[in-house]
Amino acid sequence: MTQLVSQLTLSEKASLLSGADKWRTKEIPRMGLAAVTVADGPHGLRKEVIDPVKGLYTVRSTCFPTACATACSFDRRLLHRVGVALAEECRAEDVDVLLGPGLNCKRSPLCGRNFEYFSEDFVVSGELAAAYIQGVQSLGVGTSMKHFALNNQEYRRLSIDAVVDERAMFELYLSSFERVLRHVQPWTVMCSYNRVKGINASDNKWLLSDVLRTKFGFTGLVMSDWGAVNDRVAGVSAGLDLEMPYVGPYHDNQIEQAVASGKLTEAEVDRCVSRVIALAERAKSRTKVPFDTQEHHALAREVAAQSAVLLKNEAALLPLANGKR
Repeated sequence: MTQLVSQLTLSEKASLLSGADKWRTKEIPRMGLAAVTVADGPHGLRKEVIDPVKGLYTVRSTCFPTACATACSFDRRLLHRVGVALAEECRAEDVDVLLGPGLNCKRSPLCGRNFEYFSEDFVVSGELAAAYIQGVQSLGVGTSMKHFALNNQEYRRLSIDAVVDERAMFELYLSSFERVLRHVQPWTVMCSYNRVKGINASDNKWLLSDVLRTKFGFTGLVMSDWGAVNDRVAGVSAGLDLEMPYVGPYHDNQIEQAVASGKLTEAEVDRCVSRVIALAERAKSRTKVPFDTQEHHALAREVAAQSAVLLKNEAALLPLANGKR
C-alpha cells in the first residue's frame, strides 16, 4: 500500500479524495486502481443508471421493511439474513458499498430520517446494526455506518450545532456506534451534516480521529454525507478521507495548495489516500452473481411479519371503542 501511494503524484492523491461523480470514486488506470461504486440503502438497493433511451432510472430491487420496523423484531439473525440478501442484490448490480445502516438514536418525532434509524434504544440499534453489517459484508460487499454523529433531527441539519453533555454523548448518542465496532468493522463510516461541539462533523478531528478511530477502534474509510463537506482542507487533517459526491476540481485544488503552503502535510494526504486505495482493493475481489427475486420477496414478507407489533388494550387503557376503527 505504501509503495503504491508513493508512486502517485500529489495531483493524483488529491483527486482520489473526492468522487468521480455522484456514485463512484475516481480510478487511476496506470496504477491499476479501479473505481468503487456506492449506492443508497439501507433497506433496499437504490442504484441509479443513466440510459441513452430511458434517461435516469433506478434499477429494480427488493424493498425490505425499514429499520424502524425491523428493530421491532429484536432478531439479530433476521437482520443478518436481510444483510445477506441486500449483498446479493449489490453483487448482481456491481455495487461495492451499500450506504447503510443508519443507527442514530431517535430523539425527535420530526426527524426526517427516523424511518431509516433502528431505535431510540442504543443497545437495540447497535446489536441489530452489527448483525446487518455482518450479513452484508459476509458476501464481500461493504457497508457505511451512518450518520456519525448526533444527526438526531433534520431541522437546519446543514448548520445546526448538536450540544450534548459529554456523559450523555458517550452513554447514549455514540454508544450504538461503539457497540457495532465491538462486533464488526464496517468498510466505511459516513459523517453527518451537523456540527458537534461547534465544529462541523466533516472537519471535526475530535469526532473523526480521537473518538471514532482512537477510542472506538475504527480502521476503515470515512466518507462525507452528500454535500456535507464544510472545509475540505480541515477535513483531510481531521480524518475525512473521501468527499462525496464530486463537486468539481475546486476542493482537490485546495488540497494541493494547502500542501504547497504547508497548511497540510503530504503525510496527512497520504493517510487518507491509503484508505481510499484500501477500499478499492477490497472491492475488486468481488464477483458478479445473480439473485433469486422471488426468494427475496418472500424474505421481505417474512421480515414484515416478524416485525409486526400487536397491542392489547387491557383495562381500556387506550380510548378505543369496541368495534370501532
